[in-house]
Amino acid sequence: MHIKDIFLAAQRPTLSFEFFPPRTPESVKELQDSLQQLAAWRPDFVSVTYGAGGSTRDRTQALVGELSQSDVFDPIPHLTCVGHTQAEVRLLLENYAAAGVSNVLALLGDLPNQETREGDFKTAADLVRFIRQFNEQGLHPDPRGFGIGVACFPEGHPATPNRMLEMDYLKAKVDAGADYLCTQVFFDNHDFHDFRARCELAGIHAPILAGILPLTQPSSLRRMAELSAGSRYPARLLRCFQRAGDDAEAFRQVGIHHAITQCADLLDHGVSGIHYYTLNKATATVQVLRGLGYSSHHSPSNAIQR
Repeated sequence: MHIKDIFLAAQRPTLSFEFFPPRTPESVKELQDSLQQLAAWRPDFVSVTYGAGGSTRDRTQALVGELSQSDVFDPIPHLTCVGHTQAEVRLLLENYAAAGVSNVLALLGDLPNQETREGDFKTAADLVRFIRQFNEQGLHPDPRGFGIGVACFPEGHPATPNRMLEMDYLKAKVDAGADYLCTQVFFDNHDFHDFRARCELAGIHAPILAGILPLTQPSSLRRMAELSAGSRYPARLLRCFQRAGDDAEAFRQVGIHHAITQCADLLDHGVSGIHYYTLNKATATVQVLRGLGYSSHHSPSNAIQR
């Protein structure tokens, strides 16, 4: 379903999950189990990541294809442009269109191992414009073509310390044709509320989905700080983790409670949707959803089969 129709049909904040393509038989089983559990919440859509420089291209397409055949998961594949040619991206779009995929998430992306291979796209806005041009050629079953999402950064983009320039770049993506925004992980809702207000001031009116990751172990705390070039953890959250000490279950409960509190506040303040970064694990996300009062539904017979 086109993302505009998803927002229209939901008539409430959307619920969505992110997954990544598994690499090993063990990780395939873990993802399958997670999909079976999360299917009971009937997400509005799910996203599938795309490795740096296209390193998971085939596995991403395979997982998107499997999810699109399920009764419950509407997949939105990530599509990155760094190091890619127009021909490569066009082929991906043609394959997704043929498979009936309705939306893509257009990202700049990273190159593995700090490679410097040149591509045909300098910015994510260039990729959005290219997808729009593809849409205009009538090559998608939906006459509107692909719905397009883009990333945004409530805490600030690590490569753009100038926050005013950052907003200019974001508006360029929206003006190029993005239909919605999805945030990077953040842990302090003040950052999100301020970011949303600045979007309004900049004339950015596309729906903004809040990206949430429940922190469940100390290693995830450090890893997120590394991946996002310095996530801002509220002092009150750090104090709670400090009190938990070496108690793994206490640390987990603190992280789950914080995510529930975050999501409740976002829902109370009219967020367009919440996008859960699951890391291919269901337990933490399920606990957050239950803590928010969401009711699960009967699991469909064909959540996904491998």
